[in-house]
Amino acid sequence: MATNHQLTATSRKIEGKGASRRLRIAGYVPAIVYGAGEAPQAIQVLHNDILLGSRFESFYSSVLELTVDGKKQKVLIKDWQKHPFKQLMLHMDFQRVNENEAVRVAVPVHFLNQEKSPAGKTAGLVISHNLTEVTVSCLPKDLPEFIELDLANLKAGDIVHLSDLKLPKGVEVPELGLGKEHDVAVVTVASIQEEVDPTAEGAEGAASDEGK
Repeated sequence: MATNHQLTATSRKIEGKGASRRLRIAGYVPAIVYGAGEAPQAIQVLHNDILLGSRFESFYSSVLELTVDGKKQKVLIKDWQKHPFKQLMLHMDFQRVNENEAVRVAVPVHFLNQEKSPAGKTAGLVISHNLTEVTVSCLPKDLPEFIELDLANLKAGDIVHLSDLKLPKGVEVPELGLGKEHDVAVVTVASIQEEVDPTAEGAEGAASDEGK
């Protein structure tokens, strides 16, 4: 259960919209940490620390080391609220991690060798990434920072499904246990087809006739 990210927080006693607003003005993000059989705890984290961490893709999909009032604990970021257009984090939820219990985390998919594939070298084809992250279930120690999908052999008409992903040992995709209809497409390859609007074509023909 190695972690690449550390955060330091302090507990907060006063809650509510007014208190949260004052925290943000002072440069903190109001947050809560819960889970692992312990009581929820209201905390505050320096906004700059969150911004620095969020520069890394793995920040939102890996186990973090959160120190609250000197006590270290392993957590996951379970939810967050951002300002609609400013670079501001408004609130965060952290979930404590039990090393012996499986966690569910949405991890990013990294697409490899697409430009080298037959589809990538063929004009008139559209390669669509229908999913850019996948929810996995595993023990914290087995949690991958990302899933790699090698597209080197991708060709026209191909569809890559969830079940085609090569997962690390101990990692599962819970969605696949819900039935075949949940084995959705991760990547598709389709031809570009220019469709002519019959209405527009008819109008163009009528205009041409009038000009005669």
